Amino acid sequence: MRTNATVQGVVMKALLAGESWVNAATDYKGYDAFPHAQVEIGCAVLLEALRGAGHEVTHLQSHDVAEHFPSTLEELGAYDVVLLSDIGSNSLLLPPVVFAQGRPAPNRLKLLAEWVRGGGALAMAGGYLSFQGFQGRANYHRTAVEDVLPVRISPYDDRVETPEGIGGRLAGVAHPITDGLDAEWPILLGYQRLEAREDATVLATIEDSPLLAVRQVGEGRTLAFASDISPHWAPREFMDWEGYAVLFDRAVRWLAGDLPAADESAA
Repeated sequence: MRTNATVQGVVMKALLAGESWVNAATDYKGYDAFPHAQVEIGCAVLLEALRGAGHEVTHLQSHDVAEHFPSTLEELGAYDVVLLSDIGSNSLLLPPVVFAQGRPAPNRLKLLAEWVRGGGALAMAGGYLSFQGFQGRANYHRTAVEDVLPVRISPYDDRVETPEGIGGRLAGVAHPITDGLDAEWPILLGYQRLEAREDATVLATIEDSPLLAVRQVGEGRTLAFASDISPHWAPREFMDWEGYAVLFDRAVRWLAGDLPAADESAA
């Protein structure tokens, strides 16, 4: 659904699911123990960048995904773009009605794929609970979501830790998402090793793997960003980069159809 125009373009309504966690700890001081917990938000910089570009972004925190993520095409239709970031497939597959009450409910991975093919827009960003993830716990391999993404997902732990810092680089393909961005990107401290599909367009790479890839699927569009949008894989060098806000603003607008499928000026 598109709304009022802004200086940057058309306002997009995006749903960002994930990128939060509950940090629980106990401090021991002699005979006494003090348990405490707090919610940590990993996407503050991204939210600021997207909202600063004029987009309306709803952040559905990880602990709310199971219960409140859209369960119908009509509910998904309230958004132009859905971004899954660091949220495992179980949170989508197991709403309380299934897990606690033993009753059937829509398969939201299949629902997302159907929505995309009918004109929706889906992105996945990397992290310990993205793609296949840490010890395979994200578990998107061989799911309906994998079917529509621009990449194939490993059946195993797909993380590549690069604590020394390795930068991505443009793949030399003209595209409105990456037009004018630096050819060499700031360092990242890890990524997911993914395999681009034959009908995908790889826009940026890291080492020998796709870092940013896009795909047209039926009437819809999908995007995969193989690294994180926040620490620890995305350090200050990447998030402070002036291309960070530009990249993700354009990603949202391209996914929602506000930018052409490819650089129409390219020969």
